[in-house]
Amino acid sequence: MPSWLTPIVWSAIKALIFFLWVALNALVLIYMERKVSAFIQRRLGPMRVGKYGWAQTIADAIKMVTKEDIIPTNADKWLFILAPIVAFAPAIMVWVVVPFGPRLIATDLNVGIVYIAAVTSFAVIAAFMSGWGSNDKYSLLGAMRAAAQMISYEVALVMSLIGVVMIAGSLSLQDIVQAQAERGYWFLFPQIIGFVIYLIAALAELNRTPFDLMEAESELVSGYHTEYSGIRWGFFMLAEYGHLLSWSAIAATLFMGGWQGFNPLVNSATWSWVFPLFWFILKTYFLVFVAMWIRWTVPRIRIDQLMDLGWKFLLPVSLVNIAFTGAFILWRR
Repeated sequence: MPSWLTPIVWSAIKALIFFLWVALNALVLIYMERKVSAFIQRRLGPMRVGKYGWAQTIADAIKMVTKEDIIPTNADKWLFILAPIVAFAPAIMVWVVVPFGPRLIATDLNVGIVYIAAVTSFAVIAAFMSGWGSNDKYSLLGAMRAAAQMISYEVALVMSLIGVVMIAGSLSLQDIVQAQAERGYWFLFPQIIGFVIYLIAALAELNRTPFDLMEAESELVSGYHTEYSGIRWGFFMLAEYGHLLSWSAIAATLFMGGWQGFNPLVNSATWSWVFPLFWFILKTYFLVFVAMWIRWTVPRIRIDQLMDLGWKFLLPVSLVNIAFTGAFILWRR
């Protein structure tokens, strides 16, 4: 193989692995969401296709892929086509810097937090592309709400991570995991305020109830992706659950020790990657469950309440949290 071709092939292999990871997890999360919502609402959920309905999501995926792909006559064709891809790409790209274990990481960037903030900001562009490109009033209203909501809460979300960076002294996610191990405690405890802000802002970024104003089926039909069908709509669905998984993984990494856990056989070559991966997935899926619990418990809020919460409460509290964190670090010195 030519030397110039080797990095291209390896990059393609890594991209394929992350794509399969996100896609397969999306199937699991959709089934999990159905069962969690059914449990909270005292019903059974899907039960007929496969034992306990495990194959229902697979059947729905097959139906989605085979449905007719419709592009509205007056839509901006290229924006309409590119929007689902731009929405889904960040759900894969963010995994490049997330550590699954001490040596299970694609690229340990020393500016990992900055990279995540930059990559995930593409979501607002995708929402606006789909809303504007659809040439539909409901889609455009959903896109305008998406732009206002995502930009507002992205500020608070990034600010909530600064406290963790200050304590760890690094922007690398792997270094932050190691810092928690060296100190003997999760950053969740000194940064509980930052964690709560992150949780609320992430739910708003993910467009999940009670912050699903940009879809709002009862008002906007389906918001910015009203005109989408088939596999293009499926990419938006994959992006939503891919981002849910990635935001939960980031929270587990920054606030809950990441892949660190009780690993009695961690020094064994056979088990050195199994236990860290187990703890990482366990913490990630616990936070996914919390997000689902909130979705099926708390009702949707109004748009003015949404904006007030982001600008008038979360942002000031995150600034106060940064100030207290700085004071705490100076006091410890």
